[in-house]
Amino acid sequence: MSTTQMDTLLIERYSGLQSPLMRWRLNGYFRLKRLVWRGLASGTQRMKRGFDAVLSFLLLLLLSPLLLLIALLIKLQDGGPVFFVQTRAGKWGRPFNMFKFRSMYAGAEQRIQDLLAQNQHVEGVTFKMKNDPRTTRVGKCLRRLSLDELPQLINVLRGDMSLVGPRPAVQREVAVYSPVERRRLMTTPGITGLWQIGGRAEIDFSRQVQLDIQYIESQSFWGDVTILVKTIPAVLSGKGAC
Repeated sequence: MSTTQMDTLLIERYSGLQSPLMRWRLNGYFRLKRLVWRGLASGTQRMKRGFDAVLSFLLLLLLSPLLLLIALLIKLQDGGPVFFVQTRAGKWGRPFNMFKFRSMYAGAEQRIQDLLAQNQHVEGVTFKMKNDPRTTRVGKCLRRLSLDELPQLINVLRGDMSLVGPRPAVQREVAVYSPVERRRLMTTPGITGLWQIGGRAEIDFSRQVQLDIQYIESQSFWGDVTILVKTIPAVLSGKGAC
């Protein structure tokens, strides 16, 4: 039950027991409470967006030599495109183009049907596979340290994504989401989150959903900072990488 629904229920429950003056005060109190709550939520979101924009810009600037080196290695591998661009579901399911360094051979998306039987996520909503034959040699190194995700800093700078939040899902996954799973779409998707620091691809989809909803219901600025700090050792360990 939402805060507004709870306030309405309380007003209805006690309005018959109070004088007109008390009912007027009660209504005013709850209106003020809702205004304060919305103001705090709006301020938090503005702070989060400002933090995302500044940090993503600085990281793109500082990491530019590494980004150029990775781009060169990918190009030398097979002469194909440096970036992999895929349509993902953003906040409220709005589609956007997400950028990654290409870690697979050309035509990898078309070969996924042949590999679904080897999906390590038993629910079958998401696809994860260790030793995926579609992955290039350079791509395996990039994936182990999540370096293929670095171009998503561009998405963060543009406002499509946040540094912290649920991972943006592909359209075929969203099409089969249950109502509970669609709650993942209530906030801006992120590069890292709770399940990325807790096991990455080793965590099944149902547990990923639980952790994403937990994040949405309790997100805060300092909570985001904590997740970002914990992301560094999680990535360096290589645990759960595909």
